[in-house]
Amino acid sequence: MLPVRWLSFRLGAVAEPGGRHIHARAIARLGGLAMYAGFGLSAAVYSTNRGTLGLLLSAAVITTLMVVDDVRGMAPLLKLGSQLAASLLAIVAFGYEITYFSLPGRVVTFPAWLAVLVSLIWFVSLQNTVNLIDGVDGLAAGVVAIVAGAILLAAINLLRPDIVILAGALIGACLGFLLFNWYPARIFMGDAGSHFLGFTLAAISVLSIAKGAVVISLAVPLLGLALPIADTAWAIVRRRIRGRSIASADAEHIHHRLLDFGLSPPETALLFYFGTAICAALGLAVYGHKRVLLGAILLLLVGMTFILVRFSRRNGRD
Repeated sequence: MLPVRWLSFRLGAVAEPGGRHIHARAIARLGGLAMYAGFGLSAAVYSTNRGTLGLLLSAAVITTLMVVDDVRGMAPLLKLGSQLAASLLAIVAFGYEITYFSLPGRVVTFPAWLAVLVSLIWFVSLQNTVNLIDGVDGLAAGVVAIVAGAILLAAINLLRPDIVILAGALIGACLGFLLFNWYPARIFMGDAGSHFLGFTLAAISVLSIAKGAVVISLAVPLLGLALPIADTAWAIVRRRIRGRSIASADAEHIHHRLLDFGLSPPETALLFYFGTAICAALGLAVYGHKRVLLGAILLLLVGMTFILVRFSRRNGRD
């Protein structure tokens, strides 16, 4: 991680304190490069098929383009164009597309143009969703690790070693980064890291649906990311109501509200972890993993206890 921190300061990719930022000193923000390198090496060691190499190449494109954003800044439309370009590469060149969707009792097959459109929306949505929750130390990396963990568990159950490898590599990249990104963070993932995580999570889930593993496909990431997806949707509505661009930044996301409510950055991240784990467990339970419901209920009870204890102490101090 030291070379990445050195490179960040060398290029000026540094998050300065103040404004929407809650840190008190300048922090390097090219951690996404280290995350991509860790993921790429782990995945390539165990799998060199066309799908894996296509994912690594496409992820390299979005990571590189977002490094430019971290260093120089990028206009919203140019950033969207970068997301679309990398996503189209994965979809058109390497087959990472959603060609059908399962409903109870039937399967809906998309025509080619609609498959590309739906896949683009999926890739771009997950990139922006992960990017928007990257506002508290350890939050985005931990949430993605939990969702990837749920995908890994489902893949093991379905005997899908290719998805196990990719999900495991993604978990490893997240956990390795968390050692340096947990509060107080020594490095940030930047837009390069958040886009890499969202892009890779989208690709793994699309790879699953392309090979018939619907249980791993959209349910787990959709439900696992329910909190940030809802936060993203509300941010879009909120900004439109106020006549602002949906790409404009603010400090009104869920994690900002929790901080304003009195939670510390670690407590905010942990509360998000609880919610993510519960939602991901429900995503697995939808497709017959009933035992996971017990774990979800247990996590819910633990999370509620944490909240009650935390705020009873806070009220006691007040």
